[in-house]
Amino acid sequence: MEYLLKIPGTLNNLNDYIAAERTNRHKGAKMKADSGNIVAVAIRQCMRGVRIEKPVEMYYSWYEPNKRRDLDNVSGFGRKVIQDALVSTGVLKDDGWKYVVGFSDRFEVDKTNPRIEVLISEVRC
Repeated sequence: MEYLLKIPGTLNNLNDYIAAERTNRHKGAKMKADSGNIVAVAIRQCMRGVRIEKPVEMYYSWYEPNKRRDLDNVSGFGRKVIQDALVSTGVLKDDGWKYVVGFSDRFEVDKTNPRIEVLISEVRC
């Protein structure tokens, strides 16, 4: 089974999060929580009622408005927030090795419709 999660816009990047954490740990925690809430809204819209019991592979497509942000900064913080939100909303049981067996990233530029698409594919046991 495969599921597609679409998250409109962009999320903060890893450099933003590190800077916030260094400024004040509460500021970093708020940034992570705010980003998680954005993702949770998208999960509720795209994946209402979905509960995945099997291990999954995740294929991330990052559509950025331009090429200003480094790829690893875009995906590093984003993957963490997205996977944590999938667990907190109950779509995934956990995001550890037993349940997320791998992921890959692809990057594109879309000036008019920046977004993140995550194809979640159940792995056959």
